[in-house]
Amino acid sequence: MLIIVNMTPASLSGETNQDSEPNIAVDPANPATIVATAFTPDPLGGSNAPVYVSGDGGLSWQLRTIVPAGAPSTADITVSFASSGGTLYAGILNRPDIHFLVLRTADPVGSTSPMTILVDRANEDQPWVSAITVPSGPQAGEDRVYIGHNDFNASPQTASVELSLDARTAGQPAGFGTHGVERRDTAGQDGPPTRTAVHPDGTVYACFQRWVTDEGSGPGFSDHTMDVVIARDDNWGQGDDPFSALTGDDGQDGVQIATGRFIRFTASTGPLGQERIGSDLAIAVDPTDSSRVFVAWADRVGGKTGTDWTIHVQRSADRGATWSGDLLTLTNGKNPALAINSEGTVGLLFQLLESDGAAGARWVTHLHLTRTEWALAPTARVLHTAPSDTPARTFLPYLGDYVRLLAVGSNFYGVFCGSNQPDPANFPNGVTYQRNANFGTGQLLANDNATSVPVSIDPFFFFRQEPDPLPWAPSLL
Repeated sequence: MLIIVNMTPASLSGETNQDSEPNIAVDPANPATIVATAFTPDPLGGSNAPVYVSGDGGLSWQLRTIVPAGAPSTADITVSFASSGGTLYAGILNRPDIHFLVLRTADPVGSTSPMTILVDRANEDQPWVSAITVPSGPQAGEDRVYIGHNDFNASPQTASVELSLDARTAGQPAGFGTHGVERRDTAGQDGPPTRTAVHPDGTVYACFQRWVTDEGSGPGFSDHTMDVVIARDDNWGQGDDPFSALTGDDGQDGVQIATGRFIRFTASTGPLGQERIGSDLAIAVDPTDSSRVFVAWADRVGGKTGTDWTIHVQRSADRGATWSGDLLTLTNGKNPALAINSEGTVGLLFQLLESDGAAGARWVTHLHLTRTEWALAPTARVLHTAPSDTPARTFLPYLGDYVRLLAVGSNFYGVFCGSNQPDPANFPNGVTYQRNANFGTGQLLANDNATSVPVSIDPFFFFRQEPDPLPWAPSLL
C-alpha cells in the first residue's frame, strides 16, 4: 500500500509559498504521531515558525507555530523523535541572524508553546538531527541526540557532530557539545552536509564531504574536488575522542569512501531544473545489523565541462571499513535519502530531472525498495512528476537541499517537495489533497473554493506499508 498526501491544510488553500526543503520525524513509540517541516512561513507573520503535525499517521495535517525562529520561517530545519518518551528534537538555522539552534519539545502535536532552546550559536550550517533512546542497560531510557552540522567556528575542519547523551529533561544546554569529525586538511572548509545514523547497540556513523581542493569559481558557483568520508563511534559518542573507530589508508581517522571527486557547488544559480547542486549526501544503518550501512552521494562525473549531477549508492558490510563500489548510479539526480526497515529492505528516495521530449524536462520523484541491493530490479514507484520550469523559483533551493526517508518497523515514511499542480498525470500512484483543488480542470482554488490560485511548491507526505496492516489505521486497509 502506498499513500501520498499534499500536506498544505485546507485552511491555507490560498497560499502560494515555495514550501521547499522538507524533513520528517515519526514517533517510533506511536507512529500515528508525525511532525514535518519545510520553508513554510507562519500564516500570521509572527516571530515563530510552524511545523506540520499529524496525529493520524499522515492522513491529515495542521500547522503548529512552535519554532522560535526569530521570523515567520526558518532557514534550514530538521527534526527527529527519540525512540520512546515522545520528545521531539530539532536543529535549525534561525532568521535573520542564521544562528544554529537546538530545540526540544515534549508535545509537538498537542502543545502550542514554543520549543525550548538548548543551544544558540553563530556560524553554522545545515543541521541534521538523529535521535534515539537507549533501549537497555544502566542508561536505559536516556535520549541521545546527534546533529551533523558544518561548524565554521572550527574552520578549516568544519564537519562536526553536536551531541548529547541525555537530552530529554536537563536544562540548557542539556549536555550538548560539538565534536569535530574531520581530521584531515581541507580546502578551507568541508561541504555543507554531515549526516548521522545511529544503531540501538550504540554504533554511531557520521558521513561528510571533505573539500580537498578549490578548483576555482565563476558567477554563482565554486568548483572543488572532494572525498566522501565516514567516521564511526562504537559507544554512543562517549569519551574524549569520539568518532575515531575507523582509520583510513593514510592512518587518519575516517575511511574515505570515494576520493578526488569533482563537484560544482552552486549558490546562486540553478543548473539542474532550476535547482542548485553540490551537497547531496545520505546514510542509513540496518536496524538489525550495525555492520550493514549504506551511503548515497553525488558528484559531476563529467568534470568541469560536464553537465551531469550523478547519484552513487554504495554499501559496507563490515562497519564502514570497506565499501562495495557503486550498487546504483543515477544521472541528473539529487536529494537521495536512505532508510532500512526491520526486514532488511533498503529504501531509496530521490528526484531525477528527466527529459520529456519536446515538452522539455520534468522533476520526477522516485522510491526504490530492494531486498537484493539492486542486484535484481527494485520495487520502483513514481511518487510525483511535474514540469521542471513551473512554477518559477522564488529562491534557492528550489526543491531543497534534501528530502527524508524513515523506516519504523517494516514500514517506510517520507517527505518530498514539488509542484502542486492538481493533475492526475503528475501522480501515477494517486494522491490526496487537503487544500482545495479541482483535478478535472487542473486548478488550485482559494478558501472560497472558487477563486483560482497559482501553482507553487508544496510538501508531500508518503507512507509505504511493508507488508503488514497498521493497527492504528484500519481505515487504510
